[in-house]
Amino acid sequence: MLDSLLSFSRHHKMALLMVLDALLLPLALLSAVLLRLGGAWDPKLDPYLWIFAVPPLWVIPIFIKLGLYRAVIRFMDDRVVTTVFYGVTLAVLVLTAVIVMARITPFPRSSILIFWVFAMAYIGGSRFLLRGLLRSIDAGQMPRTPVAIYGAGHAGLALMAALQSGRDMKPVAFFDDKPDLWGRTYRGVEVYDPARMAELVGRKRFAQVLLAIPSASRARHREIIEALEPLHVPIQRVPRLADLVTGEVRVEELKQVDIEDLLGRDPVPPKKELLSANIDGLSVMVTGAGGSIGSELCRQIVRGKPKRLVLFELSEYALYAIDQELAKLAPSIERVAILGSVTDHARLVSVMRAFSVDTVYHAAAYKHVPMVEHNPVAGIVNNAFGTDTCAAAAEDAGVSTFVLISTDKAVRPTNVMGATKRLAELCLQARHAQCEQSSGDTRFVMVRFGNVLGSSGSVVPLFKEQIAAGGPVTVTHPDITRYFMTIPEAAQLVLQAGAMGQGGDVFVLDMGEPVKIAELARRMVHLSGLEVKDELHPAGDIEIRYSGLRPGEKLYEELLIGDGVLGTGHPRILRAQEYHLPPEELAAYLESLAVACESLDAEAAFRLLQQVVREFNAAERTQDWVRLVE
Repeated sequence: MLDSLLSFSRHHKMALLMVLDALLLPLALLSAVLLRLGGAWDPKLDPYLWIFAVPPLWVIPIFIKLGLYRAVIRFMDDRVVTTVFYGVTLAVLVLTAVIVMARITPFPRSSILIFWVFAMAYIGGSRFLLRGLLRSIDAGQMPRTPVAIYGAGHAGLALMAALQSGRDMKPVAFFDDKPDLWGRTYRGVEVYDPARMAELVGRKRFAQVLLAIPSASRARHREIIEALEPLHVPIQRVPRLADLVTGEVRVEELKQVDIEDLLGRDPVPPKKELLSANIDGLSVMVTGAGGSIGSELCRQIVRGKPKRLVLFELSEYALYAIDQELAKLAPSIERVAILGSVTDHARLVSVMRAFSVDTVYHAAAYKHVPMVEHNPVAGIVNNAFGTDTCAAAAEDAGVSTFVLISTDKAVRPTNVMGATKRLAELCLQARHAQCEQSSGDTRFVMVRFGNVLGSSGSVVPLFKEQIAAGGPVTVTHPDITRYFMTIPEAAQLVLQAGAMGQGGDVFVLDMGEPVKIAELARRMVHLSGLEVKDELHPAGDIEIRYSGLRPGEKLYEELLIGDGVLGTGHPRILRAQEYHLPPEELAAYLESLAVACESLDAEAAFRLLQQVVREFNAAERTQDWVRLVE
């Protein structure tokens, strides 16, 4: 029978609730009168028995108007008490008016107040009893996952209420850093000291921890995550406070713990005057606009309200994707999507002149270390000659500012990719020197930083895929370390650094503390609720396998060639003091290198690259795939 009732349509269920209230209201009034009379019926009330039947005639319309019957019982929250309160109060006022106007003198007046109490209890209590019954049925049909909530503040309580109304998760414990909250109970869920989590994970058997502290800093998130890591329990978090405030997400929309939470790096708010200096009201061009860094630069640039944004990209699909995204993100900003190569001087000059480009952010590059190592000529042509060609086009077109996106791999490089990026820096430094001599108008700036999270080739997406597939997680070396930064923060710092330089500057971004890749992999495994399989844990879930350093790969990355570094007006941006080659000497090397590349002589190009980039700690011979099989 219960299954039949539950299968009723929504309108039929509403009708049943109205019938229930039509029975409960007379019962509440009768109970109030009998209680007032001490349980003995007064025969003087016999002519007025009709008064017990009429309350539903005006109370139910009041409840309909207040929306009581629109509430879904299974997901009903505590606000229903307010609705019942208003409805019953209005009903009592109407009842009082009826008794006075009908001159029902035998009716005990004080029973009206008792009726108010009984009606509140009967109507409100019936709703909560039905809600409890339906939820117990749901729990029996579909067991909910027990979870613990870290944070008993507003976000934690809102999350608990949302989960208790749902069918997927069941909050069984709160944990909070504030001692004055320990021992308190919210809707039957007790708050505990986080130090007891290891003890309670076995007793409460919660299968997941939900971080409900959206206002906490990333550093605090990192501390909490490190403390939870030994539990090997999956962790999710409530979205950040900014997303909640803007209404983009709701508190119950949980997210996986981001890699930013593991790194614990809090971004420094950008300086608006630097962020918009080369953008606001200007025509801006981004090369490599469809890449991971280039596309984020575009997103940041459109927020700075440029006059025009020129998207320059070799990949047709990547260009289409970023153009479509920006059309939705900033439809009022003029965009121009241009297909082309950064090695095509004539194409670059025509584009820059046609759209009166003021600022160029040069993000186009081949940056995957093993790929460039095995294709050195292509890497040299695209990264070094492409940068020099693009810079020459900027000079010829009268561009005011040219910003090169460089890399920490350009510092004492051990691979072709890093060496080509260092050569690109040398090219810009030489052009700056020539501009000074000829009173040129173009200002050349270089910004160097390390790995960015989520970029193409980043280890983080790879690790996630490998963990999801059951492993193994592959790390090249147990001691390999890298600097990490989020793509949005890197893009913001690039835009600000580009506004600082006087010309020929090499800026380095403060990347924070280096991260051990093996440790990062281990944490990602643990935070997925799994165990690393090793000698101590032979029955573990995911193995971390060391594959050996790839060709040209370094154990440790650096950001400075020498020790000379100066501060700037931004705490995360430093100015490096490094050597550069005289323009005439560099031109001779570039001429010879161009000949080697045009003839596809990888051996000669490799040797010349070692000569021009003095600190290039190269392999014994080129790793070019074609040369290796000849």
